Amino acid sequence: MAKNDEYSLPHKGMVLIASPDLLDPNFKRSVVLLCEHNSEGSFGLILNKPLNIKISDAVEDLADWDLPLNIGGPVQNNTIHVLHRRGDLISDSLEIDDGVFWGGNYEEIQSLVNTGQINAEEFRFFLGYSGWGIGQLEDEMQEDSWYQSSITNDLAFNTLPEKMWSNVLRRKGGDYAIIANTPEDVRLN
Repeated sequence: MAKNDEYSLPHKGMVLIASPDLLDPNFKRSVVLLCEHNSEGSFGLILNKPLNIKISDAVEDLADWDLPLNIGGPVQNNTIHVLHRRGDLISDSLEIDDGVFWGGNYEEIQSLVNTGQINAEEFRFFLGYSGWGIGQLEDEMQEDSWYQSSITNDLAFNTLPEKMWSNVLRRKGGDYAIIANTPEDVRLN
C-alpha cells in the first residue's frame, strides 16, 4: 500500500480518500471533503455516496428541484447540508476552497431556488455528515486509513460519484494511480 507521503494535519478544504483497507461500510471507498477542522474535531461531507431519492423528496420547500440527495455521513442523518458555488448570493456561506461553499442562509437558498435565480447544477445536498472527535481523524490518517488531496470545483460538482474514488487517486499519480485499480473485493485481485 502507498504510504501517505504528503501527510499534513487535517484542515478545511482537505479531501480524504478512503484507503482500500478502510472497510467500515460508512466510509468504504469514500471521498470526504473536510468543511471544518478545529480544536473540537472535524466535520466533513462524503462526496460520492448518492441516495436513491431526490432533495425534493426530503425537503418540501425545494419541491421543484430534482437533484439527488447524497449521504454526507453517518452522523445526525436527520439533517440536511449543502455545498454550492453561489457564495456571492447566499449570506453566511463559508468558502471551503476554490469557489466551493458550504451552508448559508437557508431562506435565501429557498428564495433563489423558487424564483429560478440559481441553477440546480450549482448545488449538492447531503443527508447527515461525517464527524471525528478530538485527535480521532489525525490517528486514522497516521494509520493510513485515509489518503489526502485537495478540493477542486470540478471534483465537487462535476465528477460522477461512482468514478470519484478512482479518479481522485489517479489524479494523485504514482502508487496512488495503481491503487485506483484495486477491486472492491480485494480477493478478486
